Amino acid sequence: MQIIPQIADYFLSVTKEIEKAYKFASLADYSLKERIMIRLADRIFYLLIRTIGRTIRYEVEGLENFEAIGNAGKVPIYSFWHDRIFAGTYFFRDRRIAVITSQSMDGEYIARFIKRLGYGAIRGSSTRGGVGALVEMIRSMRKGVPMAFTVDGPKGPRYRAKAGPILLAKKTGNPLMPFLVECKNYWTINSWDKLQIPKPFTRARVIIAQPIYVDTGAADKDIKIKLAKLQSTLDGLVVRGKQWRISE
Repeated sequence: MQIIPQIADYFLSVTKEIEKAYKFASLADYSLKERIMIRLADRIFYLLIRTIGRTIRYEVEGLENFEAIGNAGKVPIYSFWHDRIFAGTYFFRDRRIAVITSQSMDGEYIARFIKRLGYGAIRGSSTRGGVGALVEMIRSMRKGVPMAFTVDGPKGPRYRAKAGPILLAKKTGNPLMPFLVECKNYWTINSWDKLQIPKPFTRARVIIAQPIYVDTGAADKDIKIKLAKLQSTLDGLVVRGKQWRISE
């Protein structure tokens, strides 16, 4: 069967766009000082996550929920709270998961160091490029690329889920996979999310909840119901994580 040239060109362009998410972008539009700062921040964060991450002793609860997604022929939309991003980033490295990063200079160095850890970066935010980023995420997921959302990011409010991953699940038919990484010992950064930095050699429990599916024909009221379910699931994971942390 022959493929119409226009269709072939379309799929080739989509493939190139997806692969671009895993490659370093040019820094030509930045000043010399900005290029130095981006490269420096990129290396520092990469080495910090890599060095501490190697010492963390992870254990997993709910692995069957992760496996159920693959067994159903789907790819997950990783959904978690922003304050757990450090330990979660190391644990799920090298899986070609794509994440959304802002179009700012901060987003540039974040995109670079996560690519070093085996992630892809789709540029956009809730304020700039958000619609285009969602379209690109949909296209990538339809090509089998898993996605990840810090569902209260990028700037909060803390522990309040937003609708982005719900909309992505609706458009692609792939399920949300809520999870939490709870570390026994960590430092807390004085930031909006109270970011947790694991202490070296700590134990950590990865708790994976049951997948949440969103019907492709879901109406606005259904979206709100699913968002409430995501919120309650992640809230419940925080409680379970805390119970594990203080139990021993």
